[in-house]
Amino acid sequence: MAYIVGIDGGGTKTAVTIARDQEDGLITFTVGPINYNGGDANAIAASFEETFNRTKLHCGGLQAVAHICIGAAGISNPLVVRFLEQHVRSNGYNGPLTITGDQETALYGAQNDLQGIILIAGTGSICFGVNAMGERHRTGGFGHLIDDEGSGYSIGRDLLSLLVRAEDGRVKDTIVPAMVYEQLGLGTVQEVIGFVYDKSTTKKEIAQLAPILTTACEKGDVHALKLAEQCAANLYELVVPVIEKLKLVDSPIAIAGSVLQKSHFVKEALERKLAQSHSQNKLILPIRDAAYGAVLLGRAKANSGEI
Repeated sequence: MAYIVGIDGGGTKTAVTIARDQEDGLITFTVGPINYNGGDANAIAASFEETFNRTKLHCGGLQAVAHICIGAAGISNPLVVRFLEQHVRSNGYNGPLTITGDQETALYGAQNDLQGIILIAGTGSICFGVNAMGERHRTGGFGHLIDDEGSGYSIGRDLLSLLVRAEDGRVKDTIVPAMVYEQLGLGTVQEVIGFVYDKSTTKKEIAQLAPILTTACEKGDVHALKLAEQCAANLYELVVPVIEKLKLVDSPIAIAGSVLQKSHFVKEALERKLAQSHSQNKLILPIRDAAYGAVLLGRAKANSGEI
């Protein structure tokens, strides 16, 4: 019995779905991050090792795997594909392998087809679309150092910026600093700066501050509400070029990632902006997740004989 393994590798966690060749998901599990850009090398190695140990257990060995498809963040970096493939091969799998951007597998899962629009705002941010003619366009997703606006990382960074500005008097009347201190277990701005610039601090840890935004908004914090609006504006800037370039003026926009799925303040602000200029493009939840989308893509590659 042949199996397809779909892997959705993000900056915070990696979801894995294993399916028989022509059937729905057999099992799904999560491991740690496999994002090369800004990720911890030891954590990534451990994530791959756990993935393949569990895959061997569920499939009865890697020889039963017909295709592995990985949708990963950071594919814009030319070193990433080589890095991910090395980890796959070093764990004993020598069969057909597809490595692509997580926006492609997310779209496949979200729309149950490689057509339409997907907007992802998790640790990073990206928008991707494919029209009926197979034309593609992607905006964003170029990494946290030069891009990823509207992402969990950018929210975390902005919350930290708000903290230091409140501490030196540039901002008044915000509850955000106290919430950041509490989550980090720190007590002074100097300790926060030490945390931020410590070489061991990853973008994942910055992104983990993002839920504070929703809590602060719920408590009516004016500065947090302003940040939520700015986050939505940044995501709107990602979506519009995809809609217009591909002429997907009535396509639903599938939303993925914790920012849009867990922060109703950001989601509703984005809906208001779309209603003003692109009222036919409605936000929808994905039909299936990106790991299952990776299974669908891997299955398509296997059936076509592609490697």
